[in-house]
Amino acid sequence: MTRWLISALGALVLAGCAGTPDVQAWEKGYLARSDMALEGNALEAKLADHIYFSKEAASGGAGVAGGGCGCN
Repeated sequence: MTRWLISALGALVLAGCAGTPDVQAWEKGYLARSDMALEGNALEAKLADHIYFSKEAASGGAGVAGGGCGCN
């Protein structure tokens, strides 16, 4: 009985996750707002990436080209 109950609850949880709705056309404006961005300021994020990859003498992972010389 317990095994059946656990499997039924598991199936119910998985069924609830499967019904994700599509983003409608009128909702895309909300997602494009600047306060919905993952990073607050795009220029600050780009400069931080540049400094990080220049100091680490490595490139890649964030779309920044070049090496550790600081000339990228």
